[in-house]
Amino acid sequence: MNIGLTGGIATGKSTVAKLLTERGAILIDLDRIAREVVEPGQPALHAIAERFGQAVLQPDGSLDRKKLGAIVFSDRAERKALEAITHPAIRAVMKERMARYERDDPARLVVVDVPLLYESKLESHFEQVMLVYAPRETQLLRLIRRDGLTREEADQRLSAQMDIEEKKRLADIVIDNGGTPEETEKQVNRYWREKGFG
Repeated sequence: MNIGLTGGIATGKSTVAKLLTERGAILIDLDRIAREVVEPGQPALHAIAERFGQAVLQPDGSLDRKKLGAIVFSDRAERKALEAITHPAIRAVMKERMARYERDDPARLVVVDVPLLYESKLESHFEQVMLVYAPRETQLLRLIRRDGLTREEADQRLSAQMDIEEKKRLADIVIDNGGTPEETEKQVNRYWREKGFG
């Protein structure tokens, strides 16, 4: 079985991913794949430099994420241009790994951590979608604390994603991570038992 695991910025998706892997799930992390496809020598990095200019590259030829982020988080058209380059490369790697893991170990749950699952219209790739939820105000405060952003910067990043309440309505499974770590773990344990994994 596979599920798409999603959330919003600072909802605690990595915490839930860790809880699932600790119980035996196999994790495919799209953020990690997103980094892999823009490593030096990869076609996507070359396309990014062509589209956004050499200024988005570090002196060693690697991607300067901060400079690129400043461009794409403030301009929807620029963000779409970046996604048009990176998303096909990321999806190809994701599909290949899902197929391999499901073939090699069909009894295990394959969890695909997809930050922008609904925004990227990827829900059809998964048997179910699990959303890690936290109210928007909680997201804002966590983001400010975690990344040292101003409230305006944090709000801008949240606004670049689909509203968390809309995601909550669409999801098959909701893990509410607005409370304590213990409450989150209880919800993951309940899901794990109900699905018969242990």
